[in-house]
Amino acid sequence: MTVALMWEARAVPGRGEELLAWVREQRLPSEPLRREVLRAPQDRVLVITWWEAEYAAELPELPEPEGELVMRAVHRWRFESVGEG
Repeated sequence: MTVALMWEARAVPGRGEELLAWVREQRLPSEPLRREVLRAPQDRVLVITWWEAEYAAELPELPEPEGELVMRAVHRWRFESVGEG
C-alpha cells in the first residue's frame, strides 16, 4: 500500500522564502518513495511524502519549525492511495 503524508505550514507574513528554505534543509531518518515541496499565496508551504507502508505505520514526519517562523501549528494529513482514475 502507498501512504501519502501531507505537511502544511503558513509562515509569518514576509517569511515564506525562509520557511521554504527551512523545509528544504530538513532530512528524514529514511527516504520516502517520493517527496514534493509546493508553495502557495499567503506564505504557505506544503510537503507531500509517499511511502510504501501500511496506513497506520509509524513514519517519519517533518517537525514543527522552531521559533516564530510560522503563524500557527503545522497541519498534517495522512492518505492512502486508491489508484488512478
